[in-house]
Amino acid sequence: MTDRENVLSLFRRTGYERVPYDFNLCASQIEQYKKNTGSDLPYEDYFDFPLRRFSDLPEAAPEPGVYMKYYDSPLAPGAVVTAFGVAREPGGEGSYHFFRQRHPMAGFDSAEQVLEYPFPSLPFNIIDILKEQADAAHKRGKASVGRMSCTIWETAWALRGMENLMVDIMTENPLAEALLDRLTAFSCERAANFARAGADILHLGDDVGTQRSLLMSKEMYCARLKPRIKKVIDTAKSIRPDILVYYHSCGYVTPLIKHFADAGIDILDPVQPESMDFAEIHAEFGDRLSFNGSVGTQTTLPFGAPDDIKEYVWKNLDIAGEKGGLLPCPTHTVEPEVPWENIVAYVEACGSYK
Repeated sequence: MTDRENVLSLFRRTGYERVPYDFNLCASQIEQYKKNTGSDLPYEDYFDFPLRRFSDLPEAAPEPGVYMKYYDSPLAPGAVVTAFGVAREPGGEGSYHFFRQRHPMAGFDSAEQVLEYPFPSLPFNIIDILKEQADAAHKRGKASVGRMSCTIWETAWALRGMENLMVDIMTENPLAEALLDRLTAFSCERAANFARAGADILHLGDDVGTQRSLLMSKEMYCARLKPRIKKVIDTAKSIRPDILVYYHSCGYVTPLIKHFADAGIDILDPVQPESMDFAEIHAEFGDRLSFNGSVGTQTTLPFGAPDDIKEYVWKNLDIAGEKGGLLPCPTHTVEPEVPWENIVAYVEACGSYK
């Protein structure tokens, strides 16, 4: 099997020939990678990951000045304005999730303002652009992953502010419906583009769990978010029925997993071991879902010994069984406190599993 065939077969739970591996390094870990390997290659190529991710939106807005009128004070030096106009002011270490977020819709008081707000524009030839990237991955024998994480919920609260959005929903403010509906429609358009471009996997995601509980009630999720994420998934699968849908949510989400599967999600990420037990989740849902993750970036990876990491990876692979269904990998970005030898041990664990 090529890497593409192998990882897709694993996610479809139809067997696999070798254990794939994957991770995302923070800025200082990238420097450690260069120092320890002496390689100038991107680490994804050096470690020969089976997945190649590509996006339809730039990391930063092409014209950030369009959004300046939506902030109540000047931005800090070094701030980045995202494609949706959310400002991210520098925090610590340079990792992408350490920043102060400025919410451009925080002062809105009507649905009309939401409808008038400038969303990102996609190029007229976006499908051709995406197809070129998907084809490039396939020519290398890699699976292509169309990335549109922070799909609805996270983008909505980043624009509005989480407390504001929660209050809007609970008070049935039309502003909330307008924002969620507009993001859903835009997400459907994006999902359709990835499907038409030939992506093997559609990467969606919205963090809906905290470390110990849901971020919202199950009833709120099922009423407000489940139908919308299902609409996005249905759009993609109506065009490309065999596309796999990967959904990310950190934290404790056990009460929602059935609903994830009902909505059409195929792969759940990351099954964070500090919040959920992989063996229990697999026993209940392993016939409906595959999994990505399970290697804790708060516990085992930073604080375990190399042998601990190997044993942990092998244990979870044993649970998944020979049909597959688990790509064991770190549950989030590999942060500065992780020793380099533990990253090497993780790669060796996957490569040596029999």
